[in-house]
Amino acid sequence: MTTLISSPWATQRARFLFRRRDVRGVDAPLASATKDGVVLRSDLDFSVWNPESNTSNYKLVEPDDFVIGLRSFQHGIAHSTVRGNVSPAYTVLRSTPSANPRFYKYYFRSQLLISQLSNITQGIRQGQSIDIEAFQNLHVAVPSPQEQHRIADFLDMETARIDHLVARKRHLIALLNERIDSRILELVGASELVRPTSGSPVLPLRRLLSKVIRPAQANLGVVTAYRDGQVTERGTRRADGYTLSASTETQGQFVKVGDVVVHGLDGFAGAIGTAEAKGNCSPVYHVCTPNHAGDSRFLARLLRLLALQGYLGNFAVSTRERAVDFRNWDLFGRIPIPVVPLTEQREIGEWISKVRPIRRVVEQSTELATERRHALITAAVTGQFDVSTASGRNVTEGVTA
Repeated sequence: MTTLISSPWATQRARFLFRRRDVRGVDAPLASATKDGVVLRSDLDFSVWNPESNTSNYKLVEPDDFVIGLRSFQHGIAHSTVRGNVSPAYTVLRSTPSANPRFYKYYFRSQLLISQLSNITQGIRQGQSIDIEAFQNLHVAVPSPQEQHRIADFLDMETARIDHLVARKRHLIALLNERIDSRILELVGASELVRPTSGSPVLPLRRLLSKVIRPAQANLGVVTAYRDGQVTERGTRRADGYTLSASTETQGQFVKVGDVVVHGLDGFAGAIGTAEAKGNCSPVYHVCTPNHAGDSRFLARLLRLLALQGYLGNFAVSTRERAVDFRNWDLFGRIPIPVVPLTEQREIGEWISKVRPIRRVVEQSTELATERRHALITAAVTGQFDVSTASGRNVTEGVTA
């Protein structure tokens, strides 16, 4: 018998608590299993669906179903609050009457369960997936129906409280960035891009930025351009969604702090920014330095906003399922962008610099809150404390995740 998690409760094999469902050919919107649960693809920040794909074989998922996706061994098993069709590569599960989906929504995202799921994967690297037969033979904890209900109520309340605090902090950063972005978009609106006959001048991008290619340097980390506009060493952020190279050899190109970095494929979705750390990045990136003493902070933010507004994508000659292809510098460098006086560039650049330390504090606080949230969930669903007597304040002190 394989015991999944040590707990004070009886256990049963997953196959007796969750039955596989395979309903196809139903008219429903497309959905995906994400680290935040099953969501409709129309609600994602970007679409990963090729309109020419045949979805007639997709599987129906209903509210309170569970979905084992391609990344479930990293994030846990996704709970659904929506009705939609998911990829036929996914496994859809429906709980039996003895398994309260509100409880197992948390149980399947606990850190200890995720560590067990990582041990029952098949395939390697990007081809990894959970072995469904092995999952069905796992023994999962089965508290009484009353206890499942109490734990679910407790976690609904406590995780909502944590999520609210995190949202407030992120909202502060969003407001600060909104001020910066609004000012830049005003400058764009006053340029020839919007006012062809009376606006301020525009120039090809290559007149304002020069592409540099430096050899990669040994013993440095990997620099990544994230879709939120941060460009930094990957080790300082969670590597979620990125597959590290199997090669340990130095490769790519060297990036200096202050360089403008543009992802040649992912830039359309916001992966453009000013490097906050030195390191080596992929050859698919454009690494640039400003011409004529331009401000790299301003220019990177300008390009990112033009990408998010869809402007840069209008010049692409090739699109892929998840990207707009701008790897060709000759093409990318010809895109006209507004010319902004250096004094104004530097003023906005200073605004951007002032937000960064605040953002770092918020990120650290958010990461701590997220870790405590995970620890709280794990402690509750494994019976490390009695939720009926827990106040919710400091309940994770002394609890190991």
